[in-house]
Amino acid sequence: MTLQQLRYFLATAHHGSFAGAADELLLKQPSVAEQIRRLEGELGVPLFARTKRRMTLTAAGEALRPYAEQALATCRDGADAVRAHRTLRGGVASFGLPRNAELYALTDLAAEMHARHPLVGMRLIGQNSVEVAEAIRARSLEAGLVVLPVDDEGLDIEPVIRDEVLFATADPERAATPMTIERLRDQRLVLYDAHYGNADPTRRQLNERLQQHGGRLAPDIEVEYLAGALRLAAQGVGDTIVARAAVDGGYLPDGLHTTPFAEPLYDTLAVAKQRNLPLSPATRELVSIALERLAAFDRARNRSISPA
Repeated sequence: MTLQQLRYFLATAHHGSFAGAADELLLKQPSVAEQIRRLEGELGVPLFARTKRRMTLTAAGEALRPYAEQALATCRDGADAVRAHRTLRGGVASFGLPRNAELYALTDLAAEMHARHPLVGMRLIGQNSVEVAEAIRARSLEAGLVVLPVDDEGLDIEPVIRDEVLFATADPERAATPMTIERLRDQRLVLYDAHYGNADPTRRQLNERLQQHGGRLAPDIEVEYLAGALRLAAQGVGDTIVARAAVDGGYLPDGLHTTPFAEPLYDTLAVAKQRNLPLSPATRELVSIALERLAAFDRARNRSISPA
């Protein structure tokens, strides 16, 4: 039994003849009649009582009709759902964002997506890059913005922009010259992203550098959020690290000084997606908007630091 046969069956029942069904379906009458005969042969019962004037449904035909109507309606609904994804009249975009998304002009990403495509649903998750990568691998997210390095097993990674990481301290003397890894080992550190520890991409970079000098990254105080680490550093409790975007965005408390690392350190922001799997139209559009915003952010930042 095929959907085509059910379509021919319902058209014949509606018109009471093969000729009427053929006209509706833009087919030749023998083609419709042959498919009905095949359907009856498969089911083993006649579906129509044939007279000279009109074909009427048998009891078996009446029993089949509601199921045929339901099958064709389900098929139409499925096709409509797929078209909605293709034309962005529906679907759900799923995307992971870093918890500091506001630093990179991504705060109202959802608002812009809604303005462009109001019928598209969204599922945006703000997590550390470690968890964003894991969620994409587990297919609970289609894509996300991550800070490198992350474990790229099962992922396609596309670097987008990079942001310099600075050393921040309340002591102006320590900020007078670039911070070296050798000096960093002796500093009392207050670091954020306590939950992820040295698995956090930025801390992972620092730890790898320290290991090359026989040390390891062991902060004295760990807090969960950047703002908390910055406040403690401004109070002289310890020193910390901060992305230049946070400094440029005015997130640095009064009394805190920054200096670059002698060997520059960067956060590289990248789009991650499931390897070799295409994005749904909704998520692809959301990624496109995120990339537009990051490119605009990078252009504006470069203009602000270019010499006059």
